[in-house]
Amino acid sequence: MDIQALLDGIVAELAGRRGEGKVADYIPQLAKVDPNQFGVAVTTVDGEVYAAGDAAVPFSIQSISKVFMLTLALGKVGEALWRRVGREPSGTAFNSIVQLEHEHGIPRNPFINAGAIVICDLVLAGYKPKEAIGEFLRFVRSLADDDTITIDRAVAQSETATGYRNYALANFMRSFNNLQHDVDHVLGVYFHQCALAMTCRQLSRAGLFLAARGADPIGGYSVVSEKRARRINALMLTCGHYDGSGDFAFHVGLPGKSGVGGGIMAIAPGKASIAVWSPGLNKVGNSALGTVALEMLASRTGWSIFGA
Repeated sequence: MDIQALLDGIVAELAGRRGEGKVADYIPQLAKVDPNQFGVAVTTVDGEVYAAGDAAVPFSIQSISKVFMLTLALGKVGEALWRRVGREPSGTAFNSIVQLEHEHGIPRNPFINAGAIVICDLVLAGYKPKEAIGEFLRFVRSLADDDTITIDRAVAQSETATGYRNYALANFMRSFNNLQHDVDHVLGVYFHQCALAMTCRQLSRAGLFLAARGADPIGGYSVVSEKRARRINALMLTCGHYDGSGDFAFHVGLPGKSGVGGGIMAIAPGKASIAVWSPGLNKVGNSALGTVALEMLASRTGWSIFGA
């Protein structure tokens, strides 16, 4: 299978659809991003890297970062994490406060905003905010084998200045004693985590351990156990696209995690890690063109976890 030819073909076929969707203009810094950009990269478990389009342009990965922070938190506290965060799809918007009222401050899963804020609270234990952010950045750099990855401070500041809904979620959970640290400190970590800037190439490399049973097949070391990698993939499949998760599973058939920066990381277990980026979002906040590209790629490679 000629993966490079497949990627080149998909980028060429979708050239006329660049700019589809709507950028996340509620974060002022993201509203400035050129919506006509489109990149895709694939890193296979045997270490080959393929890329097409704007795969070398850094973008704000936003909620894709939640996968890496969850992995870090599980390494720190293990299965005790699930006492404070659920594992069920939410069926509501990623920043909804409705379910928290009914479920006593326990977020449905770690990929909605409320759940990711609790994960940050767990990682913050024993650290100052800057130290926790530094640990997270070092972890992602090690996964991607790239020390040039940085946090976009302008995006972090933009989110801090406008993140009123996230402040409400955090304070609400604090009232149920599901946050242990100062709300400003927890959200400082959360906003900087989401402002991580990566290229499609870097992102596909960073997710490779989830395609290789928890190990880095290039570096030859274990990141997480095979069981944990499988469970993270399961959460990505059921919860990784918010209330569009079922539709993504239906059309693409791979575990994936989206971000409102227009990126999606998808995992083909045993095969490859994939990253796509196109800033325009569909009505549920996932990359419009990126989702189409992943459906095309999954179809042409037969990489769906549900069978070719």
